[in-house]
Amino acid sequence: MSRRFRISSAGAVLAAVAPLSLMAASSGVAVGALASTGGAAPLSRLVSQHAFATPPTTALCEAAFGIACYSPSQFQTAYDLGPLYAHGLTGKGTTIAVVDAFGDPNAAANLAVFDKAFSLPAPPSFKVIQPAGPVPTFNPNDPTMANWAFETNLDVQYAHAIAPGAKILLVETPVAETEGVTGFPEIVKAENYVVAHHLADVISQSFSATEQTFPTAQSLLGLRSAYKAAAQTGITVLAGSGDSGATNSTLSGASLYLHRAVGWPASDPLVTAVGGLQYFLDANGNQTQPAAVWNDTSLLGSPAAGGGGRSTIFNRPSYQNSVANRVGTQRGVPDISLSAAVNGGAIVYVTASVLVPSAGFYVVGGTSEASPEFAGVVAIADQAAHHDLGLINPELYALNAQHAAGIVDITAGTNTVTFSQNGTNHTVLGFDARVGYDLASGVGGIDAATFVPELVAASQ
Repeated sequence: MSRRFRISSAGAVLAAVAPLSLMAASSGVAVGALASTGGAAPLSRLVSQHAFATPPTTALCEAAFGIACYSPSQFQTAYDLGPLYAHGLTGKGTTIAVVDAFGDPNAAANLAVFDKAFSLPAPPSFKVIQPAGPVPTFNPNDPTMANWAFETNLDVQYAHAIAPGAKILLVETPVAETEGVTGFPEIVKAENYVVAHHLADVISQSFSATEQTFPTAQSLLGLRSAYKAAAQTGITVLAGSGDSGATNSTLSGASLYLHRAVGWPASDPLVTAVGGLQYFLDANGNQTQPAAVWNDTSLLGSPAAGGGGRSTIFNRPSYQNSVANRVGTQRGVPDISLSAAVNGGAIVYVTASVLVPSAGFYVVGGTSEASPEFAGVVAIADQAAHHDLGLINPELYALNAQHAAGIVDITAGTNTVTFSQNGTNHTVLGFDARVGYDLASGVGGIDAATFVPELVAASQ
């Protein structure tokens, strides 16, 4: 897995191509353009290097950047979490594991600032473990570490924002994922430790590597032990579907495939792939129009859209038989989608690094946001069920077939992307949102107040 980041002058609008990769820092991004900050590794996109001392309002972001930004309370309203919170369903008694290379030694302190700013309670527990070996000393001037640190803060803060009563376990690994195999053995070792000791109820992964970047299919298949163990022990595993629309990063992380491609682990049948949506919210979080498939490619000038398509490694799992007309004979992703748009980004608090000039609040998008947010929803469902739900994909497709009210169908948008590479313009034709399941939004979005009890009932 590799991460891509471009560093530009202060005030330039930036974006991570996909929190699933890391790219060498570069300069020259014009103000108003969005640069890519994510490739195969982290799946997040930074909107601007401008730091806000206090959280900006949606109106302020629109005035400063020409895009919307949203707070935790706006997302809570958009997902209809209020009725669950009113009944004490906040993820209490559950643990969300967030897995990131290197992590950030300031993550706990940053979460405390974030919580105070948004009037959120501190999590009942915040722990950091390094089961795959000690992490190198954090260097804020190292672009790879800075990228992962930003990703870590996004993951931790938005898992907590959605499930404020859940414990947070930050699982740090010592090697960056850089597309292909590199970094994954350490991730697998760390996740196997979490599963073997049942340290979490749900695992969120905001990283990815394009299937075609693995040396062989067998080399990828040899990295699945943690997912197999999680499925056997009832732990839910999630992953962002990617931030490059219908394409994905090549092995170098510096270019994109000119054909459709999806990333792993989102493409794994034992993982729930979380795609990206764009929400249109007022200051209180009420939707002003229906959500659409996230696609900020025209805004950023490079692919920036929810990942989706068909796996070249995995055949269609039985739980997708009901949508065989959309996925064909292969595993289709995503399964479900939450907020990931840059225009409608999440407000995150981070400290200074080579990526950002000073401590403050920044705006970020990407399916790195969607995965931890959905982890919060799953944690709430685990609390409601009084047990872990484990692999939830069969239930998602059963609910979709039943036209369950808690699943919000997404019928607008596409993950087709057009971009310039090596001086030539290219279009990778993706998939349009359609009634029912599609390869741009999965089964759709959620209305949590209805979705959670439906998911719990379907899991009995």
